[in-house]
Amino acid sequence: MRKFKTESKKLLDLMINSIYTNKEIFLRELISNASDAVDKLNFMSLTDDNMHVDQKDLAIRVSFDKDARTITVSDNGIGMTAEELERNLGTIAHSGSEEFKAENADSQGDAIDIIGQFGVGFYSAFMVAKRVRVVSRAYGSDEANVWESDGLEGYTIEPGERADHGTDVILTLRDDEPGHDGEPGENYSHYLSEWALKDLIRRYSNYVRYPIQMMVTKSRQKPKPEDAGDDYKPEYEDYEELETINSMTPIWKKRQSDVEQSDYNEFYKSTFHDFEDPARTISFHAEGALEYDALLFIPARAPFDLYSKDYEKGLALYSSNVMIMEKCADLLPDYYNFVRGVVDSADVSLNISRETLQHDRQLHAIARRVEKRITSELESMRDDDREAYEKFFENFGRGLKYGIYASYGAKASGLADLLLFWSAKEQKMVTLREYVEAMPEGQKAIYYAAGDDRDRLAKMPVVTGVLGRGFDVLLCTQDVDEFTFQAMREYVARDCPKVYEDDAAREAAEKAVADGAEPETEDRHLELKNVATGDLDLASEDEKKEAEETTKEHGDLFDAMKEALGDHVEKVAVSARLGEGDTPACITTEGPLSLEMEKVLKRGPEGEVEGMPKAVRVLELNGKSPVFAKLVAAQEAGDADKVKLYAGLLYDQALLVEGLLPEDPVAFAKNVCELM
Repeated sequence: MRKFKTESKKLLDLMINSIYTNKEIFLRELISNASDAVDKLNFMSLTDDNMHVDQKDLAIRVSFDKDARTITVSDNGIGMTAEELERNLGTIAHSGSEEFKAENADSQGDAIDIIGQFGVGFYSAFMVAKRVRVVSRAYGSDEANVWESDGLEGYTIEPGERADHGTDVILTLRDDEPGHDGEPGENYSHYLSEWALKDLIRRYSNYVRYPIQMMVTKSRQKPKPEDAGDDYKPEYEDYEELETINSMTPIWKKRQSDVEQSDYNEFYKSTFHDFEDPARTISFHAEGALEYDALLFIPARAPFDLYSKDYEKGLALYSSNVMIMEKCADLLPDYYNFVRGVVDSADVSLNISRETLQHDRQLHAIARRVEKRITSELESMRDDDREAYEKFFENFGRGLKYGIYASYGAKASGLADLLLFWSAKEQKMVTLREYVEAMPEGQKAIYYAAGDDRDRLAKMPVVTGVLGRGFDVLLCTQDVDEFTFQAMREYVARDCPKVYEDDAAREAAEKAVADGAEPETEDRHLELKNVATGDLDLASEDEKKEAEETTKEHGDLFDAMKEALGDHVEKVAVSARLGEGDTPACITTEGPLSLEMEKVLKRGPEGEVEGMPKAVRVLELNGKSPVFAKLVAAQEAGDADKVKLYAGLLYDQALLVEGLLPEDPVAFAKNVCELM
């Protein structure tokens, strides 16, 4: 027996038990090696006129023997001599494929697609096999040789027999291991089935460029006997047929003009197990320093577990048509986690197991390009097919908003224009850009209201007050909305028509345009303001002055109401926002935390924890309401009990308008009955 070279036993043990985390990839590695062997022969036949190889005959064969517990991977490729068996299989981490690529670097092209590069994939067979036998005959040689090893101490190389050039790798599987101490055992017999091997081939090696063939069992109806009576029942028989398991040519490497959308749809549904066609398909090829193909799909509906902690994002990553990772999370940002698809590149730096990637600039470069293409496709859908985009946004808009919030606003420049909100004025979904374009002259902020019900929001006094002044209000009903706006802080509307400070400047600009100049544009920085906060500054100077005078005149009343309400409110004052309406009071907030944000935080896992932040509440009274006159009369009459009763009722009814329950519903009901 020949010993493995280098510290082979330790290296082999490390590789079998540590490098690979998933035993089932052994078949992928062996098929990749077989593909390399066939590729080498094909390449040499293209460069050597004395070699005559029929490309139609090049193939890989997989078979199994249940009784002997063997799996065989055969190819009719270049084969190996005894010396090459010694060099390639006797020296761990020596890659014959990598050596071949280096020797033929100047003449390679599309005709060759060597996959191997580390020289360790072959040894993954020992994860499932207790013995591996390799029978190989080099092209042009009359002799075959047999390499055999149990993967422990060493190997043997002996003369053998093989009818033609190529290699057979025969794995004798390990015995099944029962589980113990609650841990599952190992079922190696699972691989000794037609279904299991076909599944592994299609999952990991479906796009290897050469046919991967298996003898498969099929059923057919027997011919009806001539003497069969009317009561004859059809009989069936099983038979075996050689079948090509893999599809070979990946759809993502075909020209987009050569593929029907129905083909993309079928690939998407069968690969990603969806019953609906995708909403959008994105196919592109990148060339240059980094070459890769990408085929991406935007689903028509959200998967049921999209927002659960168990959901895994990522694109399928292939290298030279061999699947490396089923879901490479690094290729997608979290806010595009719904996108499905494939990226195939021979240029990404794989680690030794080919199961994971080195984190390098190549991977990040692909991810950036993928993100840009997704964004561009969504912008196109938004502008060209609004109905489809609104349906998309209904399914996936929450993730886009969360992307802005989670990045503390850093992603706002790329995502803000993809967001949609309900316009109280237009009665439809609008983008922030569309909101800005419809703003009246002089408006300096974007106004929004946050709550859990659109109809209730539209009727709130703080909303109707802003609408009454001619400004639109965005009605936000998702819990992430206000957090998103606070992370953004402002919206930058790019290339807006320039707003001039005076008539002379505007007239001069209009004249310049009439003379052929391009209209001037500017970027407008617009603050995002919640209409329920106290700093809207929409009132006229006269309204502000009147409110201040009324507050000062009835300071004793407001002090008494503040004392009655205690810590529930920061202060009580006359409102400049309620105008002539019949709303007697409303609650606003001061500081960054609104009532809606307080509600969202309370619904969270730490909502009942002591010390959770609360909104700083202000009770604003309508100085022109008949109710205010009643309050003034009670205060002037010295009826402290009535002032206290009215203060509590006004505060509780303002809470109800905000969608909040009174803090003491029993007391509220009692006070209403007392008034009745």
